[in-house]
Amino acid sequence: MTLGADFATKVIHVDEYEVTIIIWDLAGQPRFSAVREGFYKGTRGALLVFDLTRPDSYEHLADWVKELLKNNQNRKVPLVLIGNKNDLRGHIYNTIPAEYGEKYAKALSNWSGYNIPYIETSAKFGDQVQEAFQTLIREIIKSTQTEAIQHYLRGEL
Repeated sequence: MTLGADFATKVIHVDEYEVTIIIWDLAGQPRFSAVREGFYKGTRGALLVFDLTRPDSYEHLADWVKELLKNNQNRKVPLVLIGNKNDLRGHIYNTIPAEYGEKYAKALSNWSGYNIPYIETSAKFGDQVQEAFQTLIREIIKSTQTEAIQHYLRGEL
């Protein structure tokens, strides 16, 4: 269990870029909500993760998005929706169907204006984890380039 927040720094190569990312793993328990607030400031993108074996974690995705917006100056940022523990699909009776993740990612895309992909991962075995980070970084790079172009066109650069 994460107590408050945990973080890691990692250098990832994506296409022609070498990117250093700081990853914050925020505790989901309600008692840590006040602690989480400060960690959202300046967020450029997020992995929105739910547990495929726990329907309640899927049901709380909207709460996480609202919390991100509230604590990041209502700025929408690139997201990657992740269904984790795909290694348990077929072993646990009530896993969340992939279609649910795909449908929610599409709804997030329509709402945010960003392409929000859906990826199923297994943190236990590392399946699709690197791909999830690379996908998010590509979306952040696109977003940053678009913002820079908009600033330039408005004469702000």
